[in-house]
Amino acid sequence: MTPLSIAFLPLTDSAVLVAAREQGFAEAEGIDLRLLRDTSWATVRDRLVFGQVQAAQMLAPLAVAVSLGLSQHPAAIAAPFKLSTNGNALTLAADFAAALDPEMQNRIVDPVATAHDFAAAIGLHRRKPVIGIVHRFSSHALMLRYWLAYAGVDPDRDISLRVLPPSLMAEAMRAGEIDGFIAGEPWSSVAVADGLGEIVSVGANIWQRGVEKVVALREDWAEANPDTVDRLLRALSQAAAWCDTPENRPALADMLAAETYVGQPAGLILPALEGRLTLRRGTDPVAVPDFMLFHREATAFPWRSQAAWIYSQFVRWRMVEPSAAAEATAARVFRSDIYRRALAGTGATMPGASSKLEGALSAPLPVGAYSGEALTLGADRFFDGRVFDPAAIDAYLASFHG
Repeated sequence: MTPLSIAFLPLTDSAVLVAAREQGFAEAEGIDLRLLRDTSWATVRDRLVFGQVQAAQMLAPLAVAVSLGLSQHPAAIAAPFKLSTNGNALTLAADFAAALDPEMQNRIVDPVATAHDFAAAIGLHRRKPVIGIVHRFSSHALMLRYWLAYAGVDPDRDISLRVLPPSLMAEAMRAGEIDGFIAGEPWSSVAVADGLGEIVSVGANIWQRGVEKVVALREDWAEANPDTVDRLLRALSQAAAWCDTPENRPALADMLAAETYVGQPAGLILPALEGRLTLRRGTDPVAVPDFMLFHREATAFPWRSQAAWIYSQFVRWRMVEPSAAAEATAARVFRSDIYRRALAGTGATMPGASSKLEGALSAPLPVGAYSGEALTLGADRFFDGRVFDPAAIDAYLASFHG
């Protein structure tokens, strides 16, 4: 057995890692999988960069940022497997949420109206709103910026963004330290169950099938251990398929509820897996289709165009100076070549391309695939209707200033 340690955070989207260990998929590939629970993304990053673990669950933008030298400890990162798509939610404290349109009972279905409501509520609040984010370089933070900017909010001027570990968000809201937060589940559901706030937006309705967490490896380690990497990805692929099977969701929620993993009741974990959320305490759950995906539609495939979109947002928010070298480095983080190598011959569905237009699909579309079953990609629209072409990043960025 090959020992392999992976750092992770207590989040519902750690599901594939947990299932790989608990359901025996890693063991079947000859891997003794050891999962190390951490509290913050900075700690997970440091464990990986300094070699304390061989792999990590990581925010996709953080993997790009570390490779670009934007994070505290630069290193070349390879992300050959996506652990999930979407799965985060924006929760506002009850007093802030009360300033939004009271007639709208389900705010998440209309992200345009809710963004404008948020913008109007800023001036009515008792202070500049403080919104918790899990990391500066997170999908959550980038989607929050994208969403609020549409309504004319400058996220660097009109609100205060405060970095907190996801598991501490609800307590920070209880203490009045933050007026809202955007984080992965189950932490919004925890805040709602405690009567602390209201879910007003979800990532899945800002960017359908937006990139979320990845398996991150140090590039030098991945290149030195190709056989171990391939066996890990095969185990994770089987685990992801198991997680996305509807009849397995109750068992998955029970597994994640263990103190060694998420450490919250299965009843607060299961709804996100099933695509239904309680937006306010005392109300009936609402359906959120495709709130979180693990396997179907080739979810795990690392599209280089999604890494390029992350880079474009770094440029937009002045986190990196634009350059051809930086753009190439960012796109290279998503290692579709390693994914194809590892899963060749397994029957896994692999797209025929490694990059695509992001946001162009308003309905499911059958596409070419190298192997496995026929591949149908789901709708991937941005809420504002923009389409990202990785071959025309400058024009895309200019469109925000038109």
